[in-house]
Formats: sequence, C-alpha cells, structure tokens
Amino acid sequence: MIKEVTDKFMVKSKTGSEKLLERRRAVVANGVGIFNTATVASASGSTITDVDGKELIDFAGGIGVVNAGHCPEPVVRAIQEQAAKYIHTSFNVVTYEPYLELCEKLIEILPHGSATKAMLVSTGAEAVENAIKIARQATKRQAVLCYTGAFHGRTMMAMTLTSKIDYKLNCGPFAPEVYRLPFPNFYRYNQNGDMDEFVNWELKRLHESSRNVVDPNNLAAIIIEPVQGEGGINPAPAKYLAGLRKFCDAYGIMLIFDEVQSGFGRTGNWASWQEYGITPDISTYAKSLGSGMPVAAILGRAEVMDAAAPGTIGGTYIGNPVCCAAAIATIEYMKEIDLNKRGKEVGKITRDRLEKLKEKCPQIGDVRGLGAFLAVEFVKDGDPRQPDGDLCTKIVKDCADRGLILLSAGTHKNVIRVLSPLVITDDQLNQGLDILEDVILNTCGVK
Repeated sequence: MIKEVTDKFMVKSKTGSEKLLERRRAVVANGVGIFNTATVASASGSTITDVDGKELIDFAGGIGVVNAGHCPEPVVRAIQEQAAKYIHTSFNVVTYEPYLELCEKLIEILPHGSATKAMLVSTGAEAVENAIKIARQATKRQAVLCYTGAFHGRTMMAMTLTSKIDYKLNCGPFAPEVYRLPFPNFYRYNQNGDMDEFVNWELKRLHESSRNVVDPNNLAAIIIEPVQGEGGINPAPAKYLAGLRKFCDAYGIMLIFDEVQSGFGRTGNWASWQEYGITPDISTYAKSLGSGMPVAAILGRAEVMDAAAPGTIGGTYIGNPVCCAAAIATIEYMKEIDLNKRGKEVGKITRDRLEKLKEKCPQIGDVRGLGAFLAVEFVKDGDPRQPDGDLCTKIVKDCADRGLILLSAGTHKNVIRVLSPLVITDDQLNQGLDILEDVILNTCGVK
C-alpha cells in the first residue's frame, strides 16, 4: 500500500536533455532561437547521440554545415595538429601558410574567369558584408539590389539584405541604398505553369526596376542566392540567372552569388552556380567549408577583388589558422570521397521518395530543390498563397520524438528542408525518410 501511494505521487525525474535545456533557459538570452530541442553529447557521420545516450538521425546538418559529416577524421586530425603549432596571430599582422593554401585550393575549385582572388573571414554574414564593400569600391557606386525571401546574415548590411521581418524586429534603422525585388519563385508566383513565360515576365520586372526601383547606373551589386536557403529552398530558374548576368554586364553591376548554404557538395558541385553554368563576379561561402569551424570566404574576379583599398576589408580573426587547417582538410576529404557525386546520389534518393510522398499527401504543395538541397512545402487547399506553418511545426516535433532531427524554413515556416550530411549511408538515409514519410502521412491523416 505504501509503495502504491509512493508511486502515485512520485515526480518523474528529468532527463539529461531536459536538464540541459533548463540550464539553457536560465542563462542564454531568449533571442537565441531554439529550432529543435535535441541535445548532443557526441556526433559522428550523420548520427547525433544526445546527453541521454539516444541516437538521432541528423537531417539538419547543423543548418547545412556538416556536408562532410560530423567530426570527419582527417578534419579532426588537422585541427589538432594546427592547434599544437599556433592558434592565432592575425593574418593582418603575421602571414601564415594555411591561409594561403586555403585560398589556393578555393581558387582551384571555384575559378571566376581567367584570374581569381580570395579573402577569408569567419562567418557567412561577414563574407556578405565584405562582398558588398568590394563591389562598392570596384564600381564607385552605392546601391544594392536584393530579393524577397533572401537570408544573408544578421549583421547590419546582411540583416538589411535579409528579407524575413521576424529576423530583424526592432533592429532598425537599416542600411541605406538597399532595394528589393520579388524572388522568381516559380511555385508561389507562376500563373499558368509555363516556366518560360514566367521567367520572361520576371526578367521584364528586372528591367522595369531601372525605371521604378533604382537607377542601374548607381547599382554597385545585385546579390542573390541561386538557391534560397532560409527562404524555403527556392531554386532560381536557370534562364533568370542568365538574364541577370546579362543585365549586370550591360550596366557594369557586380553580380554576387551567396553560396553560404548551397556550397560544397550540397547541390552536387562546389557551388550551385557551377550547376547553372553562370559565373558571378563575386561569391560567398561558409558553413560546410570548414566542417563546423568558423571560416568563410569571398572569391571573385581578380581585378574586382583588388579594387578594395588596403585595410578596408578584413578583421582580427580573418582566416584563423586552425579554421584554415580544418577547411583545407575538408576540401581534400571531399575530393577523396567525391562528395559532389554523393550529393547528387543523396539528392536523387531523397527527391524520388519525396515526390512519391507528394502523390499521397494533398497537403504537400511542392517538392523542389537542387541536388541534395531539397524541401517539402505544406499548404492549405493546394494553394501556394495559404502556407500551413502549424502543420509543418507539428511534423518537425513529431519527427524529433521519433529520433529524426529536422528544420523548417520559409517566411511562414511551412517548409521542411532536408540537409542531411552527404556522407549518410543509403540505409540510414532511407531510415530517416521512412520516419519522415510515416509522420507526414499520420499528421496529414493519410492512410
């Protein structure tokens, strides 16, 4: 009898994950978002082990950061070896070889015309900030054109370029001379399903902007994500990017491609612009470049990059030597295992599964992406203008309960993005897709 009463009133003890999240709430500012309530004690490949010892399949990839997997051995070894030599000197003060070697490797795999130069920073936002500075100095102009749905970072210029209002509430005033056009989102904005007609209309809008948005002769740069990430994994139509290239050439505008989330195997190449066959004047990279170490890069045509005056770009931690060592090892590892090829394979398996799922589930409005940069968009009544963020949020939560880590995306958080490490095995990829499919069908009431 005593035991029965004790059991009845016994308070369930908290798990290690619950305790860790409780500590987080006590000391970390509320503004730091919680996209998923998973925790981590260790990680390897495409598996995260939480603080309670539960293994989770990772379809988030640290927001697209671990294309080469969690803790790849060559990268870990390179970090350890470099950290034992020197951790920081500042490249502005003391020149070191890892910075130069990384730039050489980046120029080799991401050439921008006949001569390319590079610079290194720590984050994607810093890369965008410096790309804009370079473009302004190269053109002696001020204005920048960007797009709805864009995400370019959280620093002042990058935040101004970022489209989603929720990411910058009460953070203004914003940087001046920034203008915005609707992103050519075919699923959301097409009227009759004809891609050529849609692109022609959007290119007409681009040219009309020279009369009703901003003088192109004052435009330093147009910055675009060839495949939007946070905006909902929206690939720009190839014909649109080709038209954008011609427009920039006609007016002497620098074309900047933000490849921070789409680079390093995610779309099946080192950068999505290589898949499109359209070369920008400047491009930015981060995330999977360093397998999780904070390193980012800006590459561009040599004469454009050299237009920036000495001392006007950079920072204290630009190209930290330990981060450079990690990035060098990451690139070599990606080459060794042919991660670009694997990106295409993972993309095909995933897309085939998601397309079949779309046929069963009317709440899925669209399946789209490039390579292994894929998304599922949920809408009401098959209407692209009626996003269903609540349904998407429930799916992410239920998948987490089943051991699958996912992230939402899109202005209305109604898009699930698949960003699994590209080293994931076919078996584990299909296991994760099985969970995702089961949860979607159950949540959508499909039998």
